[in-house]
Amino acid sequence: MAAGEHGHDGHGAVAVPKQEDLPTGAVVTASGRVSAAEFYSENEPETGPFTPQQLTRIDEAMMLASRSSGLRFTVYIGDLGENPEARTGELHAGIAGAAEAVLIAVSPGQRFVEVLTGHEARKRLPDRSSKLAVMSMVASFREGDLVGGLLSGLRMLADQAGRVPVHRGPIRETVIA
Repeated sequence: MAAGEHGHDGHGAVAVPKQEDLPTGAVVTASGRVSAAEFYSENEPETGPFTPQQLTRIDEAMMLASRSSGLRFTVYIGDLGENPEARTGELHAGIAGAAEAVLIAVSPGQRFVEVLTGHEARKRLPDRSSKLAVMSMVASFREGDLVGGLLSGLRMLADQAGRVPVHRGPIRETVIA
């Protein structure tokens, strides 16, 4: 069974893949979803930069941030090429629902961190909030805590964006004569 796929056990229940059946860099989260780190270069080591537990923590933080805020949070960690700003823009544009998306792009080797928001997300997450989250992440990264920095940044951004807006119908007045 490939990562991200779920099979059926013949009794109508969904079979959750076992950790040992998953490829390197993939983990089954507590919710039964599969979270996977993908390698974009043949020069990358066979073992990923994160343990399965760290991947689970990052995945759960993104899920909670997305669920609580209604925005689509994505994290990219890796080399961003000769023009990191342009590459970050390309990555963000490739996210489904980019208008409501928040991309945290981190290139440790280039010492580059950026939070890029779509035009709808920016209404709830202004540049000032993003800059504060970047400053917090960078402080953790300097201490060698990549995972802690990402988790802190995701929490800060979700908190600043606030809860999912509730859309209510039009207000109607009843006149009693």
